[in-house]
Amino acid sequence: MTIGALAPDALVANANPRKKKEVVDENAPLLPMCQETDAEFHEFNGASFPGAVFNLSTTVIGAGIMGLPACVKKLGMVPGLLAIILTALLTEKAIEFMIRFSRAGNLSSYGSLMGDTFGKYGKALVEICVIITNVGILIVYMIIIGDVISGTTSGGIHHPGILEGWFGVHWWTGRTFVVVFTTLAVFGPLVSLKRIAVLFLVIAGGISIIKIISGRIGMPRLFPVITDVDSVFDLFTVFPVLMTAYICHYNVHNIDNELEDSSRMRGVVRTSLTLCSSVYVLTSFFGFLLFGEGTLDDVLANFDTDFGIPFGSALNDAVRFSYVAHLVLVFPVVFYALRVNIDGLIFSSSRRPLVVDNFRFASITIALVGTIFLGANFIPSIWVIFQFSGATGAVCIAFIFPAAITLRDRYNIATKKDKIMSVLMIVMAVFSNAVAIYSDVSALINKKET
Repeated sequence: MTIGALAPDALVANANPRKKKEVVDENAPLLPMCQETDAEFHEFNGASFPGAVFNLSTTVIGAGIMGLPACVKKLGMVPGLLAIILTALLTEKAIEFMIRFSRAGNLSSYGSLMGDTFGKYGKALVEICVIITNVGILIVYMIIIGDVISGTTSGGIHHPGILEGWFGVHWWTGRTFVVVFTTLAVFGPLVSLKRIAVLFLVIAGGISIIKIISGRIGMPRLFPVITDVDSVFDLFTVFPVLMTAYICHYNVHNIDNELEDSSRMRGVVRTSLTLCSSVYVLTSFFGFLLFGEGTLDDVLANFDTDFGIPFGSALNDAVRFSYVAHLVLVFPVVFYALRVNIDGLIFSSSRRPLVVDNFRFASITIALVGTIFLGANFIPSIWVIFQFSGATGAVCIAFIFPAAITLRDRYNIATKKDKIMSVLMIVMAVFSNAVAIYSDVSALINKKET
């Protein structure tokens, strides 16, 4: 029996639980998790199920969580929370497609999977989408840090940051100085190294419960407010944010390659997405419950509010400081993967490794840091960058590419149900993000005209 004749479940069942996959330079993972030295490679013996769940969950949960309460604000509590759950289910299905076809072709990375299905242009396309998505994520990190440390203005209301709250308004507490200082003094040294959210939920939930008990929280809006056609189109702007929040696809192969028993990868994905969607639902619920119609695009900026509870100011600072510290630690990891992908895309023919080519290393690093710095200064909010990266690179990585691989069905293992699901996935992704882009552009044009 050929591999093409195997049913999907039989293919997984007959696979060697810990099969060895040939990994060559061309198929190097898009986001390498193992570190290499110039002279040797240290092979990992195998990750446990809990370890794999933890690694995938930390890949999923990122800056996107801070935009989810604003998504619930737009959709209303009921549709908003259902949309978060539905996105998790679709993400699980897309990753299942990726794993199944990777097993069939004995492929070890997202790039090699796309290359196997659509050739070198497919591999290059997924690399470009990863670059777009990661640049967007790093700009979001920088914007959030600016919001938290120096403050932000939304709807004519200024929300002071930590420094303004402590020391007042000065030139050195302003956004420009904070972003410049963070870029040069913090991120600059960290990204120059060649080797490489739970507190928020607990505090927000705790404050909400205290205010519910004391009767100081009103009934949240359960459904969206629809007044005209534009308000309907505006609802679709939540989809790029939701898709960005669940991006983890380019790390799935790395975790699968290291898993002690690779037949359990599907369970790892389901467990991880269940945990992450639970955190997302609770964060969105308590965030919108706490701030209501005043919920900002970056919900962290809302934590300048006087909650009227003991130690409220200290809790505000704890939430903001803890998340900024998390972003500072995660930033160089994402940056490292971004730099590797750009080098592989632009300098694929170079025989010198990036770590020993100082000029190439410095050039890519400086160009990326400069791009991220400019984006953080000129893009007004994380919602805008979520719209751009989510509706372009993220939607392709999350849904369009896995569905296209399934429809291409190179190994004849896709069922009719799989192909129907893939068509629906592509149609939903393209339509929702096209409407989101149209809504954003229309809003921008109308704003300029007024």
